[in-house]
Amino acid sequence: MKALEIVFWISVFVVFYTYIGYGIVLWVLVKVKETFRPRKEPRMPDELPEVTLFVAAYNEERVVDEKMANTRSLDYPADRLKVVWVTDGSDDSTNRRLEAYPEVEIFFQPERQGKTAALNRGIEFVETSLVVFTDANTMLNREAIREIVRCFSDPTVGCVAGEKRIAVRRLDGAAAGGEGLYWKYESALKRLDWRLYSAMGAAGELFAVRRGLFERMENDTLLDDFVLSLRIVQKGYRIAYCDTAYAIEGASSDMKEEQKRKVRICAGGLQSIGRLRPLLNVFRYGVVSFMFLSHRVLRWSLTPLLLFLLLPVNAALAFSGSPLYITFLALQLAFYAAALGGYYLATRAIRNKYLFVPYYFLFMNVNVIRGFCYLRKKRGSGSGAWEKAKRA
Repeated sequence: MKALEIVFWISVFVVFYTYIGYGIVLWVLVKVKETFRPRKEPRMPDELPEVTLFVAAYNEERVVDEKMANTRSLDYPADRLKVVWVTDGSDDSTNRRLEAYPEVEIFFQPERQGKTAALNRGIEFVETSLVVFTDANTMLNREAIREIVRCFSDPTVGCVAGEKRIAVRRLDGAAAGGEGLYWKYESALKRLDWRLYSAMGAAGELFAVRRGLFERMENDTLLDDFVLSLRIVQKGYRIAYCDTAYAIEGASSDMKEEQKRKVRICAGGLQSIGRLRPLLNVFRYGVVSFMFLSHRVLRWSLTPLLLFLLLPVNAALAFSGSPLYITFLALQLAFYAAALGGYYLATRAIRNKYLFVPYYFLFMNVNVIRGFCYLRKKRGSGSGAWEKAKRA
């Protein structure tokens, strides 16, 4: 029984710390730091540098015109903004539609090898010192490029992570509501990470790097944005989090499509832990190791296992008659019941944000387990190509 109690309390601590405790610790550390060293906002350079807007796209004919209209609306001098599309493997009308825009450089090869391979190939055609990566189906705010350039005025910044926002309509279901809440929470953590030292990774919808710091990735890399940005941190630079530069994207069309996306992300997270394991060397990376472990590694590895272990261990302890363990068990069962209610409503397209939260939380953690299975299945394939999730 003593061993079960130890497992239970360790599990409670790790789950609480991963999803709530780390945010509290981070907030306290930021407040202490900024008490002694107030933040300095970066200044816009006197002369705006040339920037390349880089889009890796596969069969995006549906959004080409909207994306290019958005690109043309950006508040950045046209003669300082290069636009590159790498469309490897596309067999729809993506390339034909892009030909209507003379400012676009199109780089295409018939073979589809995945997004990471497209990035590795396309970067060779980039000549500007700054590269802004974005997805074809995400729209940027008008000031995005200027705000990103402002962040690079700090020479310690090697990468700038823009903010990802999910367009949630009033009638959207669990996929949109859950994903939208998750990204608000994630954005808050990234903002605190940056204020302490460095954001822990960038999202592919909008991020930028110094061209000279781009490091070719293995073609089977699933989270190219995360691996690329953290390898820049390994080089001694920081990732700035810029919430005044944001990308708006539609949510997954339903939970089945959201599952495809989450499984790939979780598999990519597990894969990236191995490829970025030097960052866990606290003697070399100090606070970065603490942040990487707390914000990323636990969430993609140990914590989901302990979360699902809590229920049977708690049930076993409750048989002792302890009011404490009986109360914990009742709370857990109530949480799982609420998640089940959220699932039931989601399958019937009935919106209830209170029940969608526990449902989406468990959904995310289940997909870490699925991600492990996906990674084992895909191991050795050598390709980073995957089936895209449909967006609303």
